[in-house]
Amino acid sequence: MAEQTHVLFVEDDDVIREATQLALERDGFAVTAMPDGLSGLEAFRADRPDIALLDVMVPGLDGVSLCRRIRDESAVPVIMLSARADSIDVVLGLEAGADDYVTKPFDGAVLVARIRAVLRRFGHANGGQGAGAEGAGSLDGGMLAFGDLEIDTEGMEVRRNGTPVALTPTEMRLLLEFSAAPGTVLSRDKLLERVWDYGWGGDTRVVDVHVQRLRTKIGQDRIETVRGFGYKLKA
Repeated sequence: MAEQTHVLFVEDDDVIREATQLALERDGFAVTAMPDGLSGLEAFRADRPDIALLDVMVPGLDGVSLCRRIRDESAVPVIMLSARADSIDVVLGLEAGADDYVTKPFDGAVLVARIRAVLRRFGHANGGQGAGAEGAGSLDGGMLAFGDLEIDTEGMEVRRNGTPVALTPTEMRLLLEFSAAPGTVLSRDKLLERVWDYGWGGDTRVVDVHVQRLRTKIGQDRIETVRGFGYKLKA
């Protein structure tokens, strides 16, 4: 029997926490549910879950701060839960290192689908996306070079000026999409489909924030914004 995926769920509303835990367990997940950020952090360190679901507004240590603490220690995928789709909290959560977010109230099936989509891309972060890249400065086996940026598409490692660059799996997937087609404009919708595995329209802020995070790590000028169309990697 396959090992269960372990979910850390941090939510202060007792009804939502218990109902969501039951729904996830019915879908085959093992769930550790905590009512506040501090107990959530303790559970994370003790159990090392496969994925974390964090409500933005929890007591003790809010979800955004908890996400930052988790990201300082691990690249485990994080999904933020927010009651307000247009809230600044969504962007703050993504900037803190979250990989995706779901707006409350949410349908249980939608939440499960988003969890599985995140786990799929984390389970195979290479995804074969960079193997056929053309237009790179050099291509030797799985190595791509764009100026001072080197990408090992087989070892899933990135270096800038010879110094290792730490990327989350989502950031790596995003970079691999760009490096597979340097100089080609990729729309936000296309990136949502390929990187986040959305089979439906999603919030493009997820893309914008991750592009900005990626820029801070590989160079602000490496990814160009093409206004009204999307982004492209400078070859």
